[in-house]
Amino acid sequence: MQTVFKPLLTAFLVFCSTIIFAQGKEAALLSEGLELQKAGKHAEAASKFKEVLQTEPDNAAANYQLAFSLVAVKNGNEAIPYAEKVTNTNSNYTAAAYSLLGGIYDASAQAAKAITVYSEGLKKFPTDQNMWFNIGLAFFRDKQYAEAEKAAIEAIKLAVEHANSQRLYALVAFHQNKRMNALLGLCSFLLTDPNSPRAEEAYTNIQSILKGGVLKGADTKELSTAEAKEAAIFNAGITTVINSTAAQKLSGVPLLEYQLKNIFVFAWQATAKKADKSFFDKFFVSYFYKLAQSNNAEALSQLINKNADGAAYEKWRQNNASKVSAFDEWVNGTPR
Repeated sequence: MQTVFKPLLTAFLVFCSTIIFAQGKEAALLSEGLELQKAGKHAEAASKFKEVLQTEPDNAAANYQLAFSLVAVKNGNEAIPYAEKVTNTNSNYTAAAYSLLGGIYDASAQAAKAITVYSEGLKKFPTDQNMWFNIGLAFFRDKQYAEAEKAAIEAIKLAVEHANSQRLYALVAFHQNKRMNALLGLCSFLLTDPNSPRAEEAYTNIQSILKGGVLKGADTKELSTAEAKEAAIFNAGITTVINSTAAQKLSGVPLLEYQLKNIFVFAWQATAKKADKSFFDKFFVSYFYKLAQSNNAEALSQLINKNADGAAYEKWRQNNASKVSAFDEWVNGTPR
């Protein structure tokens, strides 16, 4: 949880530092506490917020910021009552408090409690993208993959460029043996954030799928009959493309380009006549089919392969400035 929770704390600090409401001595203490937080001095910051609460125990800002600082120094259990108090207010901190409280439970391997907190928060804040992403992570850790997929979809809808929501979608799809969904989700993640610390993992998963790999322990029991049938068709299509590469005598990036381009086309052909298209069909399949029809499949393949050979990618960029420019233009000009 730490790799996700730490940046969330930073986001909460940036957001909440702009909405402190207090007067006189309390306002000064809150400001001092925030400056200490920004400097990473969370223990000292916590003492400032506690001082505010001695005279204003219901101050939502002080309760939230105290909980935040306590979490930052790994005192999540101590932070719980302060965060809970804020969730019962109607303040600018309420939504952030739900995310913080849910994160505390998730970080301590209490996914069920985290899910309960996030669910309550989403009843009040149904368009909170961060909370949808967080509950998706909690569902994922609790191995409720179908629910995690739904949450990831909602998170993407609210922020289409949020790379980690796309990665979450791909991972929960992979855990349901929905390899086409996982593949396109991973490609989308790398396209959105190719420099992510998790890019190498995404590349490895892509290569596993393209080699016919099935995730060990994949759970398909939550799939409906229609979903299972579609997944089987998609998986068979990937296998067909993989088997066809032998005659092409390709390797490296040309092989990856051939595989991806043909898989994108297959996915579109398999969904083109559906009357009721799913989110996956519209957001992922349609987009990557358009990319396959453009002249940018090579650039995408080079970008993905960057995680295998960064030096080769940089050399390709230097020697193909026009292709890089055309790819950037296509990405920026093609809505999702």
